[in-house]
Amino acid sequence: MSNVLPQHPGGTEGSTRKDGSVAVVVIAYNDAGLVAEAVRSALAQGPEVREVIAVNDRSSDGTGRVLDELAAAHTRVRVIHRTENSGGCGTPRNDGIAAATAPYVLFLDSDDVLAQGAVTALLRAAREHGAPVTVGACVRRELPQQHDVPWVPGLYRAAPTVVERPADMPELVRDTLCVNKLYERSFLDEHAIRFPDGRFVYEDFVFTAQVLAAAPRIAVVPDLVYVWHVRRSAAQVSISLDRKDIGNWRARVEAHRRAVEILRGSGAPQAETLVHACRVKFLEYDLRMYLRELGTDPGYQAEWWTLTRTYLEGFEPAEIAAADAPARWIVNVLRATDTPPADVDRLVRFAADPPRLVPPYARAADGTAVWSEALPGAVLDGLDELPPAALPVTADGELLTGIDGQVKVRLHDLYGRLAAARPRTARLEFSARRGDEPTVARPVALTPQEDGTWTALLPVGLTALASAGRRGGRRGLQIWDVRLRVECEEGGSLLAALRCTGNRLSRRAVPSRRYGVLLVQSYATSSGSLALRLAPGMHGVVSLLRNRLDRARMARAARGTAGRTGHGSNE
Repeated sequence: MSNVLPQHPGGTEGSTRKDGSVAVVVIAYNDAGLVAEAVRSALAQGPEVREVIAVNDRSSDGTGRVLDELAAAHTRVRVIHRTENSGGCGTPRNDGIAAATAPYVLFLDSDDVLAQGAVTALLRAAREHGAPVTVGACVRRELPQQHDVPWVPGLYRAAPTVVERPADMPELVRDTLCVNKLYERSFLDEHAIRFPDGRFVYEDFVFTAQVLAAAPRIAVVPDLVYVWHVRRSAAQVSISLDRKDIGNWRARVEAHRRAVEILRGSGAPQAETLVHACRVKFLEYDLRMYLRELGTDPGYQAEWWTLTRTYLEGFEPAEIAAADAPARWIVNVLRATDTPPADVDRLVRFAADPPRLVPPYARAADGTAVWSEALPGAVLDGLDELPPAALPVTADGELLTGIDGQVKVRLHDLYGRLAAARPRTARLEFSARRGDEPTVARPVALTPQEDGTWTALLPVGLTALASAGRRGGRRGLQIWDVRLRVECEEGGSLLAALRCTGNRLSRRAVPSRRYGVLLVQSYATSSGSLALRLAPGMHGVVSLLRNRLDRARMARAARGTAGRTGHGSNE
């Protein structure tokens, strides 16, 4: 149930514009502190936005008041106040579609923002190519770190792409978001495409499946159009990030099942091509993501294991065979045992990106590579055909701080495959959390050991690394992910994450000619990989202290607020 707040006659923009072509639908629940930024990012798109329809899903904080104030100040803003909370994202978005008068619709969540020029880029492509659906690039921005992670980056190429029908580009099923796309409202109406109502957690999956099932022409543009804010320290995170109980995984599996049914039942040309791609995506992305967040609670692990095994029973052999090796091998382990194995933590680490298979490496009686001696039926099929660059090798790394720093590494073989490629040199690659090009240290020869491993002491170049961070605009605290690039005499190179070993959390002050002092800390990421925090000079020290204070402030705020319960894009 909802009601629409009438237009305020005294807004600063004069009479309501009718020449704009886009309605931006903003949904909000208990986001009083963030929703104004979202609405302003929509208004900043310019006159092509005819209306911003803000749907207040019966918030219990000041969200409604903030939206009313925005509507009073901007005649393009209309507010819908729902009289009952829907419990999810689908119903308020449907309210927004129904209220829209513009020919195109764009969705925006209350804690995210549209990138500058998003509407112009999407609308231009939609008109130029006559596309009922236009897709743009999205980044997930981790806050407060400002770490940008591209969303499905392989879809967004250097130049616009026109897809005559979705089956011509089946990887489109991997982009399940609704918020980075512009839709013709008449297309949505003609095909009765709407979101599931009520508390349906992964409503994007169902909506996107309906869109693809209708087989529209789709324009794909490389422009960044949507910034998805991820606040993991919030008192109550968005539904898609709230993965602490089995209900979330059950909801995701059900949404995926519904999406497959919609695609299969559409009768669209080559519908089975999209079904196949959707199933493979589930194995390579959804399954691995939830596995690496499996946690340590035995009850949750057991429920997750049973639910996942049951769902995988419906997958065709060809769908499993088409998945990449890590996903395939995970399925083999799941099918080999009714309960989580004793080395389930090893399986969790293997689900990381890049995958990392730690020793021991077992073989069946006939010499076939298998997951473990306890699970000889979990075959690592296709291992011998993998190129060296695709091998999930493991390397251990320990930071040794000195004037310029070194990392002591030990590279493990993988069923003899790495030895056959003949590793020769290794070097460290440092990737900043802001998405810049990696910073590369100089290579060092690897030394083979009697136990079948290779070792090396690799230079870090702490001062040069800090300088690279400064050039990238990070004058304060810098965070670097550390990976190992191995060059082989046979088969080129491979990139491996470093398993963090040694003293992980000690913070050390290192003298620097350029900065006076560098504060350096190595730590293990959630997947156990080596990462570095680096604070150059007094500016860096101050930034580090400010970062710690901000984290403490956010934690206090989280304890004192109810937080959001419904809205947020579905990963």
